[in-house]
Amino acid sequence: MRKLSRGDRLVLASHNKGKLREIAELLAPFGISVVSAGELGFEEPEETEDSFAGNARIKAHFAAKAAGLPALSDDSGLSVDALDGAPGVYTADWAETPNGRDFPMAMEKVWTLLEEKQAPEPRTGRFNCTLCLAWPDGHDEIFAGTVEGRLVWPMRGDKGFGFDPMFLPEGEIETFGEMDPAKKHGMSHRAVAFAKLVRDCLG
Repeated sequence: MRKLSRGDRLVLASHNKGKLREIAELLAPFGISVVSAGELGFEEPEETEDSFAGNARIKAHFAAKAAGLPALSDDSGLSVDALDGAPGVYTADWAETPNGRDFPMAMEKVWTLLEEKQAPEPRTGRFNCTLCLAWPDGHDEIFAGTVEGRLVWPMRGDKGFGFDPMFLPEGEIETFGEMDPAKKHGMSHRAVAFAKLVRDCLG
């Protein structure tokens, strides 16, 4: 495993402000200086793979080569069991509109499909996160995490981002949209993947 050291600079290969905020907070204790791909003026590369790891690799290697620095990407999404794993790697696409991403619309779409299928309760699913840490020479490390839960309606809470307001983690009474961010950061799919990255590349 190749490691990062205190004082290193790292590019976060994402333009998603919610993700950037979460990852920057997770990295803060390790003395890693973070800059986002958006701040560097990089375009978002086209995500052409059909897996979280494949798309995470595209983003991380693109940013690492463009910046000449290590880059960390995150590809994540919601997989709903009754929808055969959809939206999955296409989670963000389900929210796309001509005026930007509309996640309340996307959540309504998910719930409408579940209703049409008369999916039994509990309507289970999971958030998936795959992190790719890539270097300019093409080396990379991959870390995956999931959190299990069920989908609820109506949406609950205005914290978090994306599909958080309809996702109730297993064993909890608050959705990720209602949960205190510090608690969510301690148990989320991103936290699970990040813990593996810390163990192998920051420890």
